[in-house]
Amino acid sequence: MLLLAIDTSGRNGSLALARGNTADSLEILELLPLAGRMYSAQLIPQLKIALDRHQLTKVDLEGFAVAAGPGSFTGLRVGLSTVKALADVLKKPIAAVSVLQAAARVTGAHGHVIVAVDAGRQLVFVGDYEINPDLTISSSREVLVPIGDFLNSVEGSAAFIASSDGVVLDSARQHGVKIHEIAAPQADTIARLGFEHLIAGRGITADLLEPNYLRPSDAELFSFPKQQR
Repeated sequence: MLLLAIDTSGRNGSLALARGNTADSLEILELLPLAGRMYSAQLIPQLKIALDRHQLTKVDLEGFAVAAGPGSFTGLRVGLSTVKALADVLKKPIAAVSVLQAAARVTGAHGHVIVAVDAGRQLVFVGDYEINPDLTISSSREVLVPIGDFLNSVEGSAAFIASSDGVVLDSARQHGVKIHEIAAPQADTIARLGFEHLIAGRGITADLLEPNYLRPSDAELFSFPKQQR
């Protein structure tokens, strides 16, 4: 399967071209940056560059993976609309990938893993996962909560807590929360997660693709047992 993966969820984005038959065999052929606030202008030209390097065209694409959120409203709209248009024309499946799940994958950790991403206005997107040793997810919860509530809830938690955002990292350390700094996920991670979805039969059609905008109303009571690490 030749797969196109796009991430336009944050300040900067990326595009990946990958090929594989099984999850273990996925090869990232290209990983190209997309400059923030220029996604609309750069996405199609960068895709053409990636395809041309391998003497391919858009009709060779067999599947799509896209960062579906949470993230920037405008950024997500660009990535999703591009994937939706291509998938609709080519009649190929799409894997909608959670940005928070991608961040959890970047940690490489298993067990209880919590990742947090700055959402602005003193809010954070939080992904709370139970991850198996093979890095598949057995349970998940994603919420949008005030950063103060998040920090109070995870203080003393035995979970592996991580973030790529300076605001979250600084706030956590000031609060005495043990937190791991990770790299922000890029389109290669979106490609790997998306490919796993597609080969497991969890792809969707273009008409079903929707952005994942977490709202404060989505949040449930966010708390963890106070266990010492």
